[in-house]
Amino acid sequence: MNLKLTLKYDGTEYHGWQRQPNGITIQEILEDALEKVMKKKITVTGCSRTDAGVHALMHVSNFKCETSIPVHKIPLVLNQQLPEDIRAVDCTLEEDGFNARYHTKEKTYRYRILNCEHNDPFLSRFVWHYPIKLDVDAMKKAAESMVGEKDFTAFMASGSSAKTTVRNLKRVEVEKDGNLITITATANGFLYNMVRIIVGTLVYVGNGKLTVDEVARILEEKDRTLGGVTAPPQGLRLEEVVY
Repeated sequence: MNLKLTLKYDGTEYHGWQRQPNGITIQEILEDALEKVMKKKITVTGCSRTDAGVHALMHVSNFKCETSIPVHKIPLVLNQQLPEDIRAVDCTLEEDGFNARYHTKEKTYRYRILNCEHNDPFLSRFVWHYPIKLDVDAMKKAAESMVGEKDFTAFMASGSSAKTTVRNLKRVEVEKDGNLITITATANGFLYNMVRIIVGTLVYVGNGKLTVDEVARILEEKDRTLGGVTAPPQGLRLEEVVY
């Protein structure tokens, strides 16, 4: 059986998705919980290797295992073994060839900025508190200039193993509701730290450190040092994965 499992999680306490030797990760916690439920060692393939502190509203993984547990009841049983900040919300039976990582068509990430003088203790785990007033209209114009199939070398952190730096960024939307600024990005794939660098660059536009025209030049020159900071992880959430 090839099972597709959908999770949501608060990534605050974890060192990202991918299992690693120097910190507790979502993958490690999930695989340990699956081992208890299935009574055998399980290895899962995840749709995205979210960074330390990044959250997910919809994170998809798949694993192969024979089980007598009805597939639709696996989330209920699994949640008894998972911590409260990780929840399994759906499980379906897929064809043997389905792969949660390689069969994605597009992903959507959402980043939230709390743009006011004081942070909010009820939001602080899920936003970037930025006390300096931002020019949202300028950020919207800069976001529009990023959309399209382009080489996003300038929006990739070092250490990436990507075979190509060309991505089709289908949308980057900037919206403001009260003190909350939400940046939503959809693409056929994202480079290492790409969304957080996009956000940091848009913030530089919003605070006047960069102009809209300079953002286009950063893309053309493929120079990471010309862009904005890498936004902190807690404001970022994997929103949706499309297959």
